Order: sequence, then C-alpha cells, then structure tokens
Amino acid sequence: MAYRILTYDPALRPYEADIEQRMENYSRKRKELIGKVGSLSDFANGHEYFGFHKTDEGWYYREWAPAAEEVWLTGDMVDWRWTELKLTPRGNGVFEIFMPGKDFLYDGCKVKTVIRHGGKLLERVPLYIRRAVQDPNTALWCGEIVDKPPFPWTDGGYVPDKKGICIYECHIGMAQDKEGIGSYSEFREKILPRIRELGYNTIQIMAIMEHPYYGSFGYQVSSFFAASSRFGTTEELKELINAAHGMGISVLLDVVHSHAVKNTGDGLNEFDGTSYQFFHEGPRGDHPAWDTKLFNYGKNQVLHFLLSNLKFWLNEYHFDGFRFDGVTSMIYHDHGLGVAFTDYGKYFSSNTDTDAITYLQLANELIRAVNPNAITVSEDMSGMPGMCLPIRDGGIGFDYRLAMGQPDLWIKLVKKHRDEDWSMWQIWGELTGRRPKEKYIGYVESHDQALVGDKTMIFRLCDARMYTDMSVDSNDFIIDRGMSLHKMLRMLTATAGGEGYLNFMGNEFGHPEWIDFPRQGNGWSYFYCRRQWHLADDPSLKYHYLLDFDKALIGFVTQNRLLGATVKPLYIDEERKVIVYRQGGFVFAFNFNPTESFEGYVLPVAEYGKYRAVMSTDDEEFGGHGRVDKDWIYRAGRRSEGAPGFRVYIPSRTAICFEKIR
Repeated sequence: MAYRILTYDPALRPYEADIEQRMENYSRKRKELIGKVGSLSDFANGHEYFGFHKTDEGWYYREWAPAAEEVWLTGDMVDWRWTELKLTPRGNGVFEIFMPGKDFLYDGCKVKTVIRHGGKLLERVPLYIRRAVQDPNTALWCGEIVDKPPFPWTDGGYVPDKKGICIYECHIGMAQDKEGIGSYSEFREKILPRIRELGYNTIQIMAIMEHPYYGSFGYQVSSFFAASSRFGTTEELKELINAAHGMGISVLLDVVHSHAVKNTGDGLNEFDGTSYQFFHEGPRGDHPAWDTKLFNYGKNQVLHFLLSNLKFWLNEYHFDGFRFDGVTSMIYHDHGLGVAFTDYGKYFSSNTDTDAITYLQLANELIRAVNPNAITVSEDMSGMPGMCLPIRDGGIGFDYRLAMGQPDLWIKLVKKHRDEDWSMWQIWGELTGRRPKEKYIGYVESHDQALVGDKTMIFRLCDARMYTDMSVDSNDFIIDRGMSLHKMLRMLTATAGGEGYLNFMGNEFGHPEWIDFPRQGNGWSYFYCRRQWHLADDPSLKYHYLLDFDKALIGFVTQNRLLGATVKPLYIDEERKVIVYRQGGFVFAFNFNPTESFEGYVLPVAEYGKYRAVMSTDDEEFGGHGRVDKDWIYRAGRRSEGAPGFRVYIPSRTAICFEKIR
C-alpha cells in the first residue's frame, strides 16, 4: 500500500519500506492490545481499575507489581502499621484488597504502599494515586485519598478552536508577582483575565503532573495521575479549567511521557523492586543528559499505563489536548543528542526507536477517540517526517509541531551577528520552511530560552539598560533598538512562522532577566521565579508599550484568521534588508535595516487597487516614533516589471501591515 506521505513528499520514496514498516508496527501492536473488535479507549482504562475506588460497601485498592512477593497498604487509617492491610495476588502481577466501610478511607487520608521484594520491605507511593503530598517535616512523599462529590462542570459542549491556535505557555507556580509559589486559584482569579484580555485562545500549562523537585520545571514526573499539590487541590485545578472554557480558552497539558524521575520512594522507578517494571534495563533505561529513567515502549503494560494516563487527564480534568514534551528524546536511541538531521537517512535507521513511534501513533489515535476535537502538539527538534500527518496517511498523527528552529535562529542572529549582517533569505527560509502538509507553531521564545544561564529575548537585546532606561521619559538607543526588534520579530513570526503561534507567560511585555527556580545556589530565592506584572502595569515604564502591541497583534491575527492562511513572498531585498509578503488579504513589509529608512520604496503587491496601513510596529501607542501615516491612501499601479505596486515610506527597524480597501 502506498501512503499519501510519499505523494506529499516524493523525497521519501527511497524510504517507502520504512514507512510501510512504521504502519505495520502500528497495526500489529494495535491488534495485540485490543484484538479485532476492541477499541483503544476501552483498553486505556487502567485508572478505572487500578488505584483506589469507592463502592457502596467499601473501598478497593489494586496495584500492578509483577516482581513483588507481597504487597500491603498502610497509612493514617491504620496508624501507619506497615503490614496490617495485605493485598491478595490476583495473577499477572495484580494485587487487590477490599476494605469494608465507605468511611474506612476518607478525603485527605495519607497512604503508602509497602512492597516485599528480595526479602526487603520497600515504601512506595501508589502508582495510580490522584494526589501526592510532601511531609513538611521529613520531606518524604505519600499518597493522599481524594473523595469529593463530582465536580459541577459548566463547560458542556465546549469545543476548542483547532485552527489558528494562539498558545499562552504558562506555569502556575511562577505566575504570580509575589516571591513564592502561586496557586491554581490565584491563576484563575488573576492571570486568566490577563490572558483573555490579550486575546490568546489557548493556554498550555506546564508542571501539572506531580514532580518532587520544583526546579525541574515539571519535567521529572513522579506521580503521573496526580495534579501537583504544591499549587492547590484537585478541585481548584478543575475550577481553573472550567473558568478558562467559560472564557473561550482551550487548555493543553504539557504531558511528560518521554521520561520519569529516577526516585524510588516517590516515583515509578523500582516500584516493585525492579528497574525494568516500567523502564529499560541497564544503560538504555537511563537518560545520559537528564539523569532520568526511560520508558520501555515495547512493553504492553507500559503502554497500558501511559495511554490510560492520557485518557484520565482528558476525562477527569477536561483538558483539551496535550503538548508532548521531549519527543525527539523518545524516538531516537541516542535521544538526538548532538545529531545533525541533515538527510532523511537519519530518520530511518537503527537509531530510530520504532516502539516509541508506535506509542505516539497509538496515543494520537486514543486522544481522538476520547475527544475528536482534542489538540496535540509535538516537541520534536529533529523534523521527523510525517510527525503531523494523519496516521492513515503514514504519519504519526499530531496536529502541530513546534517550530523549534525559529527561536534558535533568532538567538543566533542576536548573539553572533551584527544587525546589518542578518540574512533576509535565511530568516524567510526558517520561518516558512515546512514538511509538506504539516502544521507548525511558530514562536520567538518559549520557557526554554529564558531558563537560568540564558536570557529572555528583550534582555538579550537590551541587557543592563533595562535596569536604568525603561522609563517612558528615557531616550536610549539600545532600548529603542531592542523594543523595535522585539515587536518586529513577534509580528513576523506570528504572521509568517506557522499555522499556530506561542508565547511564554510574561514575554509579551518584555519580561526581563531569566527564570531561576529556588535552589541552594541562589539562597532558595523566588525572586527570579515569578512574573513581574507590575512592570507591565506601570504607565511610567515602557513595558506597557510591548504589552499593548502584543494585544493588538494577537487580536489582529485571530480576528482575521491569519494563522494558517497562505503566505506568499512578494519581495526579498537582501541588500536593503527588506522582506515583503502577502498573507490572507494583507501585505506585510519589514525593514530590518538598522540605519536606513526608505522614501519612495516601491512595494510590490498582488492586486491593483487602494491600500492603507492598518498596523505598524512604529505606532506611538506601541512606543514607536509614529513615522507611518495610517490615514494615507496608497494606489497600486503598474510597476516597471508589469506587476502592481505602490511607493511607500518604510522607516528603519519597522514593520507595516497594509490592507487593500477597494
């Protein structure tokens, strides 16, 4: 069978056998898991069987621990006597206990699992626990029973807008201005209204799945079915998501299925006494750069756990989809470390983890089965072909891939090249290069570019001058350059860089400095682990100009449905550093020249008629110099080349959007 991916991208023809093998692996594993008449949704119900479940007669607790010799449950209800509540083996590594009485366990009851392996007793946090908490005195983690009435959802019928998503990437704990950890409720009350006001239609929440080390940014998960307790209760997270849906905002979970924390006392690692219960044995089970454990995607029980996890977050919390973290690490045995993916042979070789590819296909199929309108985003820097094509076409099934080369290019240009040496063709190629038929999410910077040791884009552009010259009364050349480029990069990326757009919380107003979680090296300070909203709210500082520009840009892009509209280059002027292109019914002109403004510049357009400027990065309301006349009517006539165009003034370091009015 010839899959459409080969038609979309003829360069893949030499790898047709690899695509066929990809699809054969998927079909074989799917049948192995569900048979001929089953469904992945029915298969992915581990959370409905394992863990704690209340009935009219009492409580069931079930656990999967194939290498355990004996299993017990302990906790508050038995004054932490380890071996009083013994589970009965039910075969295939499953252990079960029934505890009569609906009040035997209760909301807030602390629990742990005790495993006997190799003659030793091991203290563990239950695998499917829905809330995990840390003892403030011992710093040890345990499970906590959640027994609350059904949540009163009011978002029935909410459907996410899958076309043209504008993602606001956020972190609950560092979302507040205070020096401390923010809560779900504070985010709902204080930050969601900001996001709605800015016009973003999607939030991507990081660090939700429970993680023992706050500074891991949520990327070293311990309890996969537990929402992080450091931000509040399960009910408060549901209230946040329910409120977001009421505002017309979709909510994506930053899901981490690429690895897990190596901790044994509070994570999956050696839960039953073995390292191979969930992970590969030996060196293959250890990530050399992240110091974490790596899942064995070829093991059916692991697939059952991970697929059930996805269904749980969709159903229990009403998430609208997922951004899959670390996909590159998943799909290559060397995790893509130090590899330059310069030819297609790099994607189809012995280095490719085909089990991981199959898991991602199954995950995307399951997600669509649970919620046909769900959104999935892949974080893959390698550019694996077919990542965002439908499975039936030979793809892996994601909706979008992050355009990870874009922020890398912006940083490289700002760090290593003079403004006058920027290549317009290089910029255009990075922004508009696509795998055929695949959708991209463009962005200037995410949380990755602002972690300690790095800087936000505005801080990279302006550096120490931000401490002294961000007053509206200050006229500093470095600040002026930085703000101009900050706006231009965002406007160019949002309108030409993809079918979706992403911004990290606070970067819209030029959040300075970096992100640094509390640690011993900084005296356990939260100063850099927060968002300084007061900077944007202060009319005496220039940050509000960038905030107002971002609001106008997002509103313009979403209201005119520009994300996903066809982008057509009209003119790339390498010598004068000008880029002109058409998107939708608009013409965009960018003058990156650091010193020259062009009077009477002949702007090529696609159609004859009358035009006017509708948006400019140089508008005074955005901290610009007001050099673009938005009342003037431009008449596009025949150019010497025979195509339509009109003469226009394009100031230095300015982007202008023109609309054909008739």
